[in-house]
Amino acid sequence: MVDFTLNANARDDLGKGASRRLRRNADLVPAIVYGGNKEPQSISIAARELNKALENDAFYSSIIGLSIDGKVEEVLIKALQRHPAKPRLLHADFQRIVAGQKVTVHVQLHFTNEETCVGVKQEGGMVFRNLPEVEVSCLPKDLPDFIEVDLLDLKVGDSLHLTDLKLPEGVEIPSLALGDDHNLPVVTIMAQRTAAAADDEEAAGEGEESAE
Repeated sequence: MVDFTLNANARDDLGKGASRRLRRNADLVPAIVYGGNKEPQSISIAARELNKALENDAFYSSIIGLSIDGKVEEVLIKALQRHPAKPRLLHADFQRIVAGQKVTVHVQLHFTNEETCVGVKQEGGMVFRNLPEVEVSCLPKDLPDFIEVDLLDLKVGDSLHLTDLKLPEGVEIPSLALGDDHNLPVVTIMAQRTAAAADDEEAAGEGEESAE
């Protein structure tokens, strides 16, 4: 199912100079589409249209209907190159989707019950998000917009790891197959440092400096 649509045009004028002219003179973003059983194809997309789509977090992990000169292909966005100093896109990479073939995508994590979880509401702790997203593998039809992480029962000192995530049917985390070392913490409830503790540490530090 296509969640987003973009219009693009094929381009034959390649190279760094051509890409600069596209961005400067036509406000277009040079891009490439690859994968599947076809050769890579160079395209251009209106910067305004692409920037608008990127405002939605779901765009990064959704199936995109990419209309190239009127012919639609289903793709995923795989990479974005941004200007290091200006809010401007320099290049985009799209991967074609092949029916029945798994894709690997980074999916956003949505944290729920942060303010009402036991560790925060009852114990005065704070939520520390270790990972904002996770890489998953699945068939295109099973691709989730996001993965929910429920913090309701977590106490201070508790953590949720990748293996604790409730994944939709047909979705897996490839890195977990590499062993326990890759079972990374996703979120942790940490105890807040009290002002008194902070003052004690500062005083101790000053004492050490005086001794030196």
